[in-house]
Amino acid sequence: MQYEWILDVLSDLKSFAQGNGLPELAEQLGDTSIVAAHEISRLSEEWGGGQSRDAGKVAAVRWGTSGVENA
Repeated sequence: MQYEWILDVLSDLKSFAQGNGLPELAEQLGDTSIVAAHEISRLSEEWGGGQSRDAGKVAAVRWGTSGVENA
């Protein structure tokens, strides 16, 4: 789906914040990622009901896992 980059950017920002002494920002970015994942998931359901290319990323954001760690 066209929104994959949003989750990537949020993940990179969160990793940077965690690795550079900005824990409150990292926590807020984690919350923002959850909101983004929810909205992307909702949009993918509205646009066809099938699983989007971003489905794995959305699940990872929701369950707190990450394929990328950039601290």
